[in-house]
Amino acid sequence: MIGRLFAPGALVGSALLFVPIAIFSLIAWQTFGRAPQGTVTHYLILTVAVLAFSTFTGNSGILSFGHAAFMGLAAHITGVLTMPVAQKGVFLDKLPSWLATTEMHFLAAGLIAVVLVTLIGFLVGIPISRLGGPSAAIATLGLLIIVYGVIVGARDFTRGSQALIGVPKTIDIPTALIFVGITIVVARLFRDSLSGLEMRAAREDEPAARAIGINAPGRRLLTWTVSVAIAAVAGVLLAHFLGVYSPKEFYFQITFAILVMMIVGGMSSVSGAVVGAIVVTILIEVLRKSEEHINAAWFEEPTVFGLTDIGLSLAILGVLFWRRDGLFGYWEIEELAGGWRRWFGLKKADNVAVESPVRIDQNGSLDVSGVSKLFGGLRAVDTATMSLRPGEIVGLIGPNGSGKTTMLGCISGTLDVTEGAVGLDGADITQTPAHMIARRRVGRTFQNIRLFTHLTCIDNVIAALAASGTRLATAEMQRRAQSLMAELGVAEYAERRAGTLAYGLQRRLEIARALALEPRYLLLDEPAAGMNETESDDLLGILAGLRDSRGLGLLVVDHDLRLIMRLCDRVVVLNKGQVIAEGAPEEVQANPDVIEAYLGKRRAATKTAPHSTQGREEP
Repeated sequence: MIGRLFAPGALVGSALLFVPIAIFSLIAWQTFGRAPQGTVTHYLILTVAVLAFSTFTGNSGILSFGHAAFMGLAAHITGVLTMPVAQKGVFLDKLPSWLATTEMHFLAAGLIAVVLVTLIGFLVGIPISRLGGPSAAIATLGLLIIVYGVIVGARDFTRGSQALIGVPKTIDIPTALIFVGITIVVARLFRDSLSGLEMRAAREDEPAARAIGINAPGRRLLTWTVSVAIAAVAGVLLAHFLGVYSPKEFYFQITFAILVMMIVGGMSSVSGAVVGAIVVTILIEVLRKSEEHINAAWFEEPTVFGLTDIGLSLAILGVLFWRRDGLFGYWEIEELAGGWRRWFGLKKADNVAVESPVRIDQNGSLDVSGVSKLFGGLRAVDTATMSLRPGEIVGLIGPNGSGKTTMLGCISGTLDVTEGAVGLDGADITQTPAHMIARRRVGRTFQNIRLFTHLTCIDNVIAALAASGTRLATAEMQRRAQSLMAELGVAEYAERRAGTLAYGLQRRLEIARALALEPRYLLLDEPAAGMNETESDDLLGILAGLRDSRGLGLLVVDHDLRLIMRLCDRVVVLNKGQVIAEGAPEEVQANPDVIEAYLGKRRAATKTAPHSTQGREEP
């Protein structure tokens, strides 16, 4: 289920992009000569192609080299289906009889091509979606090379490396313009859908996305499939615009041009992709004319070969140097125009009411039984056992390197357990993926803050609401997210990018995002890190309030022993991966093994407790 988030903004942004393009294109259709009309039509088709690339790359953050392969497949399928029977007998005389006698209208043939290519893309996308970063990008490059080889090798169907001749030329400016408008709307609606938001969250930080319940490979596969369908449409349009084409039309040259369009305009923005296509199309036309012949009244130079590729390469270098995120960066056109949420009355209210949370069922527990985690020969956690009940606050402390963060990773599923078991309310979740553990209402924060920095603060929280299975109307989703942010004191920053907040506010936002899961258990990894004493005291009040109002269980890892001893009902102490003490705070403070673990045998004789430094843990 894709789900709808902010459709009004997507439609406004689509209109702001499409209307100027439509006006210019229709004027060109009525007033320009044949050659300039061809240039405009080609630009419109490339806009569809760049939106295909951008739908995947912009939302997933993975650079794709392979979408031109799907354009080529679609072009050859529709070409064979629409070629006149007489020309098939001349150029494709080895076709099966049923195909040799088939001659279809380009719309029917195009629909068949898009469906077939989308299905192929879905199957190919299953392994690619499980990869990430450079590995996925290299896989798409391999895909481009393989598909090119397949098309060239299928001589009976494609004429091999020779051009396919006789494909009906039916695409003009009005037809291409219709598909551009549809594609812009589809790309924007997908980007602003709940699934698109989840994908963009995973683009920013995949471990954090999994921790709030986002199935990143599943979202990548959906995004890939949508983008493949758009690429297939672009291939059909280009086939019926050119009329004569060979496999090399859908190989490195067009891939390079489209990637330049994305980089110049901004890979993470639909608006950037469209504007980048305009800028680069103009640049290509200028460079091509110059490449053919540089001529002025007082100067004449022979043909300059390779000038187009040189110019496009310099364009990439210039953008990466002066504006590395492209002309639009992570923004859409309506956001730069003043913020579409404000246009539709979706801006946050001055005073956001905090909803009364529903107390959770106090039955059950989160149990760690003999868990070990090995990294090579190192035992980061060694047969550790502990438990957490709803309504309870447990502190997990220990010297640096004792395995506290590793323990949280084993519980939350971000790390695989080597030995032992983790149980959640009686069910074994030891081998459960991290996103499924999160959906079973186990939230967590990270030692190093992991927000989706290029998303707004409110979108960070809405992504967690969506991943938890919440599907509400736009206004209701917004209201619930605002309420959670107000509970943590960050509602006034709702429209700011998360990466621009101060450190303490980012910590609060991360907790608000975790609360969107409505967790039964919340794992907090050093929530007070980097805070002064006043901020730490404020955090103590917030955490205690969460337990009192919601009844959730809190497992808190922190080096601020003053906070731990004041906040927690029980304290568990790890040293070298093993649990060396557990009990009430005052019992743990007096435990000789704990004192020795923190201070060493020699200093332990002169110290009575690890918190005797009157504040934070001594290194």
